[in-house]
Amino acid sequence: MIERIFQSAIGSMAAQVPAVFILGPRQCGKTTLAKEFLQGTYFDLERPSGYEVFASDPELALGRLGSPLILDEARALPALFPALRSAIDRDSKTNGRFYLPGSVSPALVRQVSESLAGRAGTVELTPFLYREVRDQAVSLDDCWLRGGYPDACLEADSWRRLRWYEQYLEALVQRDLAGYGLKATPQQMRRFLGMLAHVHGGLLNASELGRALDAGYHTISSHLDILEGHFLIRRLRPWQAGSGKRLIKSPKLYVRDCGLLHYLLGIGTWRDLLQSPRRGVSWEGMLVEQLITLENLAHSGSRFWFYRTHAGAGIDLIVEHGNRRTGYEMTCGAYVSRSDASGLRCGLADGVITHGVLAYAGSRRYQVADSIEAVPAEELLTHYADVSASFAGPE
Repeated sequence: MIERIFQSAIGSMAAQVPAVFILGPRQCGKTTLAKEFLQGTYFDLERPSGYEVFASDPELALGRLGSPLILDEARALPALFPALRSAIDRDSKTNGRFYLPGSVSPALVRQVSESLAGRAGTVELTPFLYREVRDQAVSLDDCWLRGGYPDACLEADSWRRLRWYEQYLEALVQRDLAGYGLKATPQQMRRFLGMLAHVHGGLLNASELGRALDAGYHTISSHLDILEGHFLIRRLRPWQAGSGKRLIKSPKLYVRDCGLLHYLLGIGTWRDLLQSPRRGVSWEGMLVEQLITLENLAHSGSRFWFYRTHAGAGIDLIVEHGNRRTGYEMTCGAYVSRSDASGLRCGLADGVITHGVLAYAGSRRYQVADSIEAVPAEELLTHYADVSASFAGPE
């Protein structure tokens, strides 16, 4: 059984609040973590056997079952949330009583924010990180090609892996997304996801997507909100603080799992990936996702941006923590050149970042310029806390 680095974050949260939401995309390992690594009685509310325990009188069930309880996909029973609030308020000083794994963010589940505000904390669980699987004979290249969903990440056979993604996507568009007010058929949503894969790593233009789908701007925005709420895409916001230059204002869009991205792009093998014109933005997206997750696990309150001027200078990711802003530029080459650091140098000169990192596919860490380092991606993802702590710049 592969242990998850999120376990300590869940434990810390459970020591502070009565209820902990463990949120993330379907099939990312929430149920396995809940059953194998958490202490408590488990119920799956999407199964009749679990649903019926609470359906008729959730307050009575919560009162008699004791705690801790693990209530998987509790959103399937909206009446449970007021009962949870009542149960928590009766014993508000006892923390870690309820664990609520789910595949939809609180922004899409109104009763979560209304009923449990101030009573629950949230930990976002992602598909496997490279750091979690590197001891399972999974290389960084494997992780990049296959993505992080456990069933796909650990599957070496490309045909079986692509078949898994086919079934995953089919269930996603036929069942999960269809239940959230999408004014689109499963076929249209499948096409929409394919379009998003082709703009992965680029600036989001909702109007252009709408024209391609013959849909209005607000419809496209609603679709994007729902996909983001299911942890399938990320909209990374641009840095807008004054630098004296005209800055891009549109967000960048990423398909969060690189394996799902590759499936949508028709990339099934390592050769396909090497030959793909989307290889660079795929590498960028994989590192952006893993770095954001690792930073969130290391520090609370960090914020994330990208930087781009209308003149074309840019930084793929800015991690802001306190007074420190570290800029990351991603390159999938085995070496870097000074020109690869041009966006980082611009960001340093404009006061946008305090330190720059070129994350690349090589094996040697070295100084490229003042306050700019080249760091192997494998080292960065494996020892993120140590590497980031060594960066120059004020805290």
